[in-house]
Amino acid sequence: MFARRSCVATLILPVFAAALVAQQPEKDSNGARLREGYGGQAIQASALKEWLAYVASDELQGRQVYTEGLGLAAAYIADHLKEWGVKPVGDGGSYFQTVKVAGIKTTSRSSVTVEVNGRSRTFVDGEGISFPRNMGEKQTIASGDVVFAGYGLQIPAAKIDDYATLDPKGKLVIWAGSSGPKSVGPESRRLLVARSRLAVAKGAAAVIGPPVFGLVGGRGRGGQAPPAEGSRGTPEAAAGRGASAQDVDFTTAQRYEDARVTPSVTAQDDFFEFLFSGSELQYSEIKELATKREPLPTFTLKGVKLTVNVDADYTVVNTRLTRNVVGVVEGSDPKLRDTYVAFGAHYDHIGYQQTTPAAGRGGGTAPGGCTGQTRPTPRSDDIVNNGADDDGSGTVALMGLARAFALGPRPNRSLLFVWHTAEESGLQGSRYNADYPVVPIESIVATLNIDMVGRNRCDDPAESNKIYLVGSDRISTELHNLSEDANASLAKPLTLDYQLNDPADPESIYTRSDHYSYALKGIPIIFYTTGLHRDYHYVTDEIDKIEFDKLAHITQLVYATGARVANLNHAPVRDNKGPRVGKGGGGKIE
Repeated sequence: MFARRSCVATLILPVFAAALVAQQPEKDSNGARLREGYGGQAIQASALKEWLAYVASDELQGRQVYTEGLGLAAAYIADHLKEWGVKPVGDGGSYFQTVKVAGIKTTSRSSVTVEVNGRSRTFVDGEGISFPRNMGEKQTIASGDVVFAGYGLQIPAAKIDDYATLDPKGKLVIWAGSSGPKSVGPESRRLLVARSRLAVAKGAAAVIGPPVFGLVGGRGRGGQAPPAEGSRGTPEAAAGRGASAQDVDFTTAQRYEDARVTPSVTAQDDFFEFLFSGSELQYSEIKELATKREPLPTFTLKGVKLTVNVDADYTVVNTRLTRNVVGVVEGSDPKLRDTYVAFGAHYDHIGYQQTTPAAGRGGGTAPGGCTGQTRPTPRSDDIVNNGADDDGSGTVALMGLARAFALGPRPNRSLLFVWHTAEESGLQGSRYNADYPVVPIESIVATLNIDMVGRNRCDDPAESNKIYLVGSDRISTELHNLSEDANASLAKPLTLDYQLNDPADPESIYTRSDHYSYALKGIPIIFYTTGLHRDYHYVTDEIDKIEFDKLAHITQLVYATGARVANLNHAPVRDNKGPRVGKGGGGKIE
């Protein structure tokens, strides 16, 4: 048998070689070299299904961070990258980037000094005011440019814009009214807890608002109780497990001591009463309006100066290690191969339950605005959260992209592939790579992130050709337009829906997956998702519910977009015009 096979191969090889010589590669509209059977058309549903059958299997026990199951998933991805010839760019020439997640204890001496018409009071951290435990490096901000932004909200759907006549850039911003006005319903609870973040995003020098308690019910994007502003917290702290729950003030994979953080302070009534003591509108009047959820005015506080003093020391109490999986397909252009288009997905999930679901019992109301739907009834013996869609779908889509680019025509730029760890516990893997990148962060021209792309939103059949895009227009208009062109180039274009890109969208998706870590560094991003469904973060998120043809179709769109960016002779222009396409919007931006 072996001799016969060798003989046949000897006869075939010359013919095969001649055929390759005779077949001249064609060019696509960007000038990239193409070979039949490679490129985007090499992304097939059958391969995605084969890989996901392992990634979302019970053997991996839900791929929770710091577990054997996640390690098995990482090794599986790395084995395939090696097979396809993707270059390792991790630690010691491996495919793994060690992510150090530190538990930190904070010793704070931070304070805010308020001067009103010549009178002065200093409020120290823990006495009338509270700084976040991760407040970054030492700094002092002193300014008399202080503005009151009412409720501090911007929700066009509710006809609310507290910044319509107020420019917060460079100013110290104050807001009030924990519950918001009457026109804000419970569906906007995430926007209520993100008001300080909104002011920071608009350029505020510092932000001070009241505590916001009891507004976010259920679980956050990571399946845990929502963390403090600016952090997604950790499963250990949320569940009260392990030493970190008792002994640390915050957990981070980012730089902290040498990172400049915009102060975001919460304050009690005593602080606000003194702050507004020289104002025509006293805080007692503001508080009464806010209690009744009546409209609040916006105005500049005259005769007021604030000095925000950030002064904290940090002690590492413990360190836990996990890993990103990283690889590069090198570009073909000598001038552009040192710049990168980054592709990302997270390969972790939320693990398994320690108790078996009661037989015949469903899981309550479905998440993500799936009105009228309830959780499905799980099998009585099923305890593993397989995460076939979240984010098994993104994990295998990224594998498909790596294979297509590695075996197909090489674009001008290099391509970086990152399977992020610990997304579910606070974007830890992406935050680490953004701060300690495997390639120079300034060399990344765009990041395309994929998270939950294997289903229809709320399992609505009418969404079978739809993909939701978030963030494509916020940092680079050019990237958004390249994405639109890429979709138009597909044999069957997808329906691109920008509803979740609306800054007033109650799910606040833009800040809740790994792309956000790179957007914070100013890198243009696109986030791809098909939305939530009733199996989200539940044991019934299994492979038999994945729409593999749709998954392949979306992966081909990401390929086409990435190839366009990689072959562009310049980096997509960063004009930072913010979100302009949202609910009901779409198409190219002039």
